[in-house]
Amino acid sequence: MLAVRLHDDGLKVEEIETPSAGSGEVLVRVRAAAITRDELGWPVDRLPATPSYELSGVVVGSGEEVYALTPFDREGVAAEYAVVPADVLAPKPARLSHVEAAALPMGGLTAWQALFAHGRLARGERVLITGASGGVGHVAVQLARNAGATVVENGPADLVFDTRGGEVPTGERVVTIAEETPGAIYFIVEPDHEQLLELRTLVDAGELRPEVDSVFPLTEAQAAFERLATRGKRGKVVLEIGTD
Repeated sequence: MLAVRLHDDGLKVEEIETPSAGSGEVLVRVRAAAITRDELGWPVDRLPATPSYELSGVVVGSGEEVYALTPFDREGVAAEYAVVPADVLAPKPARLSHVEAAALPMGGLTAWQALFAHGRLARGERVLITGASGGVGHVAVQLARNAGATVVENGPADLVFDTRGGEVPTGERVVTIAEETPGAIYFIVEPDHEQLLELRTLVDAGELRPEVDSVFPLTEAQAAFERLATRGKRGKVVLEIGTD
């Protein structure tokens, strides 16, 4: 199969052996994989490594369409096939293409966990989201409004969700994914099957939609990562991996 592989000297698209699923795992035919800024710096202790931790695809054998955020401590999914823990997969939202579905897990789960698990956002509260047009921010805005909160551009705010770092606005509660900051809750997103089901329900009800900035074939992974480094993006950069 074809896979994107990160080496000491950069990214390469290579022919490698198709993996086999072990206990508690499934083999997924990847249709789309989204990529994240800075992720090429994550697996430097285990090169060569496959990037991308967001996929939408089809379970080999059953034909079930699924999507997921996969664990960061294992091989990524920018490949024609990927072995994925079965417990992180969820049925793909029916209203989304594979490209759109791959754009949702990282931003969707990050926003959900920031607003509700860590931020305890309640109906009627005011929430300020920095980087509101970014891959996480644009989803957080939709989730907050759907939950009955008011999204504001400046204070006062009951909850501040910081996605970009730097000077953080003040709020009664502050949650950040950018950097550890005194007085703020800092967290790293985790895969979560149940939360993916919640996101799927909202998508299929027409209450939530991820934005895709741009789409590249697997063979142009280098150009896709270069797009991540540019300004003016809105939504996710996605690798499309076949449609047959």
